[in-house]
Amino acid sequence: MTDLTGKRAIVTGASGGLGLHFAQILATHGAEVTLAARRREKLEAAVAGIGRGASAVSLDVTDPESVAAAFSGPAYDIVINNAGVTVDGPALKTSEEDWGRVIDTDLTGVFRIAQAAARGMTAAGTGGSIVNIASILGLRVAGNLAAYATAKAGVVQMTKSLALEWARHGIRVNALCPGYIETDLNRDFFASDAGKSLIKRVPQRRLGQMSELDGPLLLLASEAGSFMTGSEIAVDGGHLVSSL
Repeated sequence: MTDLTGKRAIVTGASGGLGLHFAQILATHGAEVTLAARRREKLEAAVAGIGRGASAVSLDVTDPESVAAAFSGPAYDIVINNAGVTVDGPALKTSEEDWGRVIDTDLTGVFRIAQAAARGMTAAGTGGSIVNIASILGLRVAGNLAAYATAKAGVVQMTKSLALEWARHGIRVNALCPGYIETDLNRDFFASDAGKSLIKRVPQRRLGQMSELDGPLLLLASEAGSFMTGSEIAVDGGHLVSSL
């Protein structure tokens, strides 16, 4: 039931990291995937690596015109709403500019993409699946990440609200909430003493691997999850249920 042959998918923030991995997994399972991000050169390289009819589109989720242009063609069947940024630092030292950048990208940007996707799906009458990439930090907090945690909590609640409104149109909206997943960007940090100390707080005493998000992603994106909407799936090695 996770065969995505004939499905059109778009992944935002797909020039690297989790976004690129998600695009590769969807393509491997048969989807025709569009990779979307601001960095066009990296996108082109990623598309060449995937093959299988993959394509690239320049997209800035903070720019309504850019979003409208990216969704001006035929409706997508699967939308992986992944683009995001973060600011790490004490709340007392977080500028309004940094706060606004995180909220506009990680929360308002997610809404822009979901809204544009749903407009296309409802106009086509096809329905579809929207998967918002949230975080366990939208369900519990960590220090020095006030803007990011606030945005991701908003994404979780927004997911439920949109799921309620759009279910009648055959549109499923769910949230995937990763815990600490090892990537090229964080590998050096988690090898440090501070990073190792953080890993010890995860009940499984290890980082997650990107491949461990594949099953939940495919469940939400495919017909395997056809009766799921408004759900949040945490993939975190038990971090959310660890003692306070």
